[in-house]
Amino acid sequence: MKLQTPSLLYLVCITSLLFILSESTQPPFSCDASDPATKSYPFCETTLPITQRVRDLVSRLTLGEKISQLVNSAPAIPRLGIPDYQWWSEALHGLAISRGMRFNGTIRSATSFPQVILTAASFDAVGIEGRAIYNVGQAMGLTFWAPNINIFRDPRWGRGQETPGEDPLVTGKYAVSYVRGIQGDSFEGGKLGENLQASACCKHFTAYDLDNWKGVTRYVFNANVSLQDLADTYQPPFQSCIEEGKASGVMCAYNRVNGVPNCADYNLLSKTARGQWGFNGYITADCDAVATIYEQQGYVKVPEDAAADVLKAGMDVDCGSYLLKYTKSAVEKRKLSLSEIDRALYNLFSIRMRLGLFNGNPVKQPFGNIGLDQICSQEHQNLALEAARNGIVLLKNAKKLLPLSKTETTSLAVIGPNADSEQTLLGNYAGPPCKTITPLKGLQSYVKDTRFHQGCSAVNCSSAFTDQAINVATQADRVVLVMGLDQTQEREKFDRVDLVLPPKQQNLISAIARDAKNPIILVLLSGGPVDISFAKNDPHIGSILWAGYPGEAGGRALAEIIFGDHNPGGRLPVTWYPQSYTNIPMTDMRMRPEPSSGYPGRTYRFYQGPKVFEFGYGLSYSNYTYEFLPVKRNKVYLHNQVSSHVVGNSNPPGYIPVSKIGTEVCDKIKHQVTVRVENNGKMAGRHSLLLFVRPANMSNMRPVKQLVAFQSVNLKAGERAEIELELRPCEHLSLANEDGTMVIEEGSYFLSIGDKEIEIQAVK
Repeated sequence: MKLQTPSLLYLVCITSLLFILSESTQPPFSCDASDPATKSYPFCETTLPITQRVRDLVSRLTLGEKISQLVNSAPAIPRLGIPDYQWWSEALHGLAISRGMRFNGTIRSATSFPQVILTAASFDAVGIEGRAIYNVGQAMGLTFWAPNINIFRDPRWGRGQETPGEDPLVTGKYAVSYVRGIQGDSFEGGKLGENLQASACCKHFTAYDLDNWKGVTRYVFNANVSLQDLADTYQPPFQSCIEEGKASGVMCAYNRVNGVPNCADYNLLSKTARGQWGFNGYITADCDAVATIYEQQGYVKVPEDAAADVLKAGMDVDCGSYLLKYTKSAVEKRKLSLSEIDRALYNLFSIRMRLGLFNGNPVKQPFGNIGLDQICSQEHQNLALEAARNGIVLLKNAKKLLPLSKTETTSLAVIGPNADSEQTLLGNYAGPPCKTITPLKGLQSYVKDTRFHQGCSAVNCSSAFTDQAINVATQADRVVLVMGLDQTQEREKFDRVDLVLPPKQQNLISAIARDAKNPIILVLLSGGPVDISFAKNDPHIGSILWAGYPGEAGGRALAEIIFGDHNPGGRLPVTWYPQSYTNIPMTDMRMRPEPSSGYPGRTYRFYQGPKVFEFGYGLSYSNYTYEFLPVKRNKVYLHNQVSSHVVGNSNPPGYIPVSKIGTEVCDKIKHQVTVRVENNGKMAGRHSLLLFVRPANMSNMRPVKQLVAFQSVNLKAGERAEIELELRPCEHLSLANEDGTMVIEEGSYFLSIGDKEIEIQAVK
């Protein structure tokens, strides 16, 4: 039977519509044990290897059926008992409204954790709630398109809020934690094996960190990236996500890298991800990225070439309809072989089988007991609160203004457009929260006489009510301003052009601070960094807190910190640059500085210029001191057999390729660095230890410094602890040379925590 493309499109659309209208309480699944017509198929036989089951399934499909499965809204195949499936679901920091999930049935909310830029929450909880909403029949899929692990390279990026920040190590560790949590690695002691609680998808592969800046959009942007920067900045988080996290999904990005669209790059998708890193999963395009290759980038001459190129590159599923429209004609025009379609289908159905969706009713499978009681459970809401508490950063605390006294603060003014905005707390890619506590509500629970004024009609302060706000402020003992940004100022498809607050908002802050009875407290909600030099240097502004977008419990967490029920310990995940940094084109992808041209470099690792606040900065109500304990080895012997003739012409003398050192030696030279940390304050606190390394001899090739290990420790007042941090020289002392090869330079290095340093040497 000849299957026409319009019929396929109609089938996909009607399938999605039926799901939206459906009120089913049963999860969709294949291989129903009560259906004799399907249970006899080999692909339903759970004792067979998944590879064998998938091959049997794919062999039974017609070409039309095969093509229908190459898009995110995969329709049902009734004759084989296969239900429709939606690949596109979102869970960036909690379950979110998306094509594959609805909140109009029994479940109407889910736990909303802080936006990623503030903190990395408990991802097990997100995976559990995802499986729960599927089990009650309110989801069409269990493939979540998160985490976003692009490096927050430029402070203006609208989607930087979705990432863990600017450091490759932190981003890689976050990726691994997210993937393992979502996919259920810890379920019943790790008994799942290749099976999945839910599927995580690391995005956006690769070098994607521009959405829409001064008319340059992500759809047409060609990121010119050196092999050096790819190797030690842009690629490491994805490598960690795949090799350590065992991610089951990857999303290729819209943009081109060095002229080649990411989704059509065989070297990136097949050679690097699958070949070098051992990726075992499916690769999706970002939505309409396949269409973009022809329609906006002009990379190919006809639409069929776009369809053929992405499938031959190793992509498996199109978020969109381009493969639905043009794959059949690409085959007929001999631009694409059937084997490439089959390869994609093997990857796609393998994931669905690993999710247990071809094993009969999921409710009777390992995750079948996850249900309504897991959604918005008290345990998960407590995790959201704890994550917000630990992520909020104290940026200024002149004369120890904070914490405020609960007994002596008799009246409080809370002012600002973000003070009572539930939506601002959530950031983007959010679902309906369990319950939301705004900063105003949180503070009202501490001070009965709390007065509120919005101050501005919106965050941009197009209408500022300065006189009224000042009047409210001057009648209170203490003033808390809750200001900053929201999704109107930074979001997907919208990058900033400035780093300062909207001018009228800044004027309002200064005016209230000047007239208030006592120094005020400024709270900033934002995803990206803001140049608040004016507030940092204003003596009328006593304390400043940055709270990111702290999720459903953010208001309570802020109030607890302001009144001393929690000791702040958060650290900034990005450098806060001055407004002058906007003179640098956002399109310049170079990480390393170029002094001859005045280019200052990017992120704390390479940037050479003034800062408002440094990466890793954060104050506490306690004072912590550090001491390095004597190291067992202060010399790292790289390899007795490495000599200059194996180094290669591309490396200067004294640079040794890590590949020549070898895995065995790299493992042998790993060792522990012990740091004694003491809480000298009067409050218990959670403190983050950040271990950096810097070279004794600087060059433009090397990072100024590099984070190599981090760990949090809870200490009571006066308590001390000895913390072991692992130093892995082959990873932590290496850098990429100009051709992308990881090398170690012989010589001296300094390990540092706070103001303490010790020297180690790398010798041949």
